Amino acid sequence: MPDEPQPGPDDDFQEMLRKLLSGEGQIDPSQLAGAAGLPNDPAAVAELMSQLQRAAQTGSEGIDFTVTADRAATIAREGAEPLDPATAQASAQAFQVAALWLDEVTTVAELTATPSVYTREQWAKATAPVWSQIAEPVASSIATALTEAIDQRAPEELKVMLGDVSKAMRGVAGALFAIQLGQVVGQLAKEVVSGGDVGVPLLDEQVAALVPQNVAEFADGLDVPVDEVRIYLAVRELAHARLFRSARWLRLHIISSITEYAKGVHIPFDRVEESLSGIDPTDQEQLRDALASGVLIPPRTPEQDAALARLETMLALVEGWVDTVTAAATARLPRAGAIAEMVRRRRAAGGPAESAFATLVGLELRPRRLREAAAMWQRVTDELGADQRDALWAAFDLVPGSDDIDAPESLVARLRDPSQSAEDDAFDRALEDLLNDATDDRPHEDESGGIDEDGSADGPSDGPAPGPATGPQQ
Repeated sequence: MPDEPQPGPDDDFQEMLRKLLSGEGQIDPSQLAGAAGLPNDPAAVAELMSQLQRAAQTGSEGIDFTVTADRAATIAREGAEPLDPATAQASAQAFQVAALWLDEVTTVAELTATPSVYTREQWAKATAPVWSQIAEPVASSIATALTEAIDQRAPEELKVMLGDVSKAMRGVAGALFAIQLGQVVGQLAKEVVSGGDVGVPLLDEQVAALVPQNVAEFADGLDVPVDEVRIYLAVRELAHARLFRSARWLRLHIISSITEYAKGVHIPFDRVEESLSGIDPTDQEQLRDALASGVLIPPRTPEQDAALARLETMLALVEGWVDTVTAAATARLPRAGAIAEMVRRRRAAGGPAESAFATLVGLELRPRRLREAAAMWQRVTDELGADQRDALWAAFDLVPGSDDIDAPESLVARLRDPSQSAEDDAFDRALEDLLNDATDDRPHEDESGGIDEDGSADGPSDGPAPGPATGPQQ
């Protein structure tokens, strides 16, 4: 009788994984569901197991974020109220008033698409693709780190055989991350009042939307009629959407900046080992903390700090412009100041879901220099008018920078007299050419440290060779 084939290590692991996902392993499926942030009910546990089984079987290089949208929609439906016709009509009227008032204070063109009203679930589904795009680099890094952990642990002769195991674990890790992201987006759907409330352009450039249920809850915290709150928030949302439609380059620039920042998040194997070494896999709380606390996200690099500073500046410029335009457009609202202050406080504090996103991806979305940026835009408006202010969004090279936020008076002077800026640029170029010529006239050292044949000295140099006279020294 022929010998039966002996199971290899990959077969053993696949059997262990099968038992784990079917509830036969040491980790109870309900505990794994709790680690993913899911409620401990049979339907949620069964759905999680099904998703993880599919992820383990496919083991693709990419991460399936369809579970993000599904989970976000499920969370958003909790406690949700349907849209009633009266509220939908009131929101539509608020957008109509907002459009008329904005036309009086800005030259940014109006939208061609009719503004919308969203339920929480609709907001979650509409924004999930952009959230997934933002988070994908970090999810991939975490999944890669976990698969590398397997490779690092395995003996050299077994690494080829463990290829399928690594793919399976990568799929499971990616699915868990995608579910966690869905939790965050679903919770955000309960907090945001509009499409652009988070500051990042999550909707298409032609779309403006309010979430009436959340608008009503926002108004409950104020001693202000809900109609006034609705109009104020409609003005903010419409200003935000108009800006991104007018400055066609802006949305792509911000999304690309965020994803490029996220791509810089690299999680080495030793960080995974260090972070998870003291965790009991049967402890639900420890598992949840490991997956959702951001413990795997390493400290930012200097390059990431610089990229984050640039991103924060751009977000502050966008939000500051929206604040300035909204203040002018809503000046006739009796309680506009009270509403604006509530918006500022709410934005400064952020919400639980935003904090969860920051720990999950390692990126806080709220700009810190918003007040200074708003003051700069107001100075430009007062000194030069709305036309010249809004024209600065026509191209990336025209948008003010961090130095302009610090010194708006210099920005105003430059805009008022463009020739002065041209003269400064010409002077800088002439000085650079002069310094370069002076450098070229000096004797040059050869590779051995002596002076080349144009010089008169020999031997090693007393100091470092002169570098270019322009540009930062490394």
